[in-house]
Amino acid sequence: MTGGLRRVAVTRYVTPLREGGSLPGLVEADDLGTYVLKFRGAGQGRKALVAEVIAGELARRLGLPVPALALAELDPELARAEPDPEIQDLLRASAGLNLAVDYLPGSVGFEPFAFPPDPAFAAQVLWFDALVQNVDRSWRNPNLVVWHGRTYLIDHGASLYVHHSWPARPGAAQLPYGQASEHVLLPYAGDLDEVDADLSKRVTPRMLGEVLDLVPDGWLADESGFAGPDDVRAAYVAYLTDRVAAPRPWVEALEVTRAARV
Repeated sequence: MTGGLRRVAVTRYVTPLREGGSLPGLVEADDLGTYVLKFRGAGQGRKALVAEVIAGELARRLGLPVPALALAELDPELARAEPDPEIQDLLRASAGLNLAVDYLPGSVGFEPFAFPPDPAFAAQVLWFDALVQNVDRSWRNPNLVVWHGRTYLIDHGASLYVHHSWPARPGAAQLPYGQASEHVLLPYAGDLDEVDADLSKRVTPRMLGEVLDLVPDGWLADESGFAGPDDVRAAYVAYLTDRVAAPRPWVEALEVTRAARV
């Protein structure tokens, strides 16, 4: 199933964005839009795309700004026009559906001294990243951009690392957020009690099911230990449902870390 994500077809590969290990690229599509394309054939593989969809669309439903996502069909014939052999190989390895993230022209990297974050917003992002175990929102790599005065969350492919070891899922649901002390917004976050009370009740099995329905079957197929894509979807829903179930010791640990820093 692909739910409500729009589908576009890539018409031109513009340039690589040599950031991180996935080598995303700037592309144009048949809807005349420009996107940052996350490749299924990149080294991080399809699970990074799954994490991008789940975390991104979950964040959107919690009211956090995230660029629009789309499913992008990539014709491997586009590789013929690329002089770089590495890019040619990446395009050919990514034939079919990939993830397109709306390009925000003119956006700038987040800098807290230039764009002082609101304490409530900082607490929401901190809580959300702890929920999905996002290991990539540090000072070294904030994965936040400012566009038209608003801060957007980007690059969630390093979230939900539980899917790299599904047998560990039962114990993983209540693990603390190991990257909390390095989170770029930790020094600016307000008290987490109100944020936790609000956001945790909004993460319901129904909402999670709607988010998982956005992930294409092909990205969930052939997962070891599962009968098919719907079983994998159910595992993500179960993991996140367990993670927001009371008493949420990971939130208590997060608040201890926050209070010690601010």
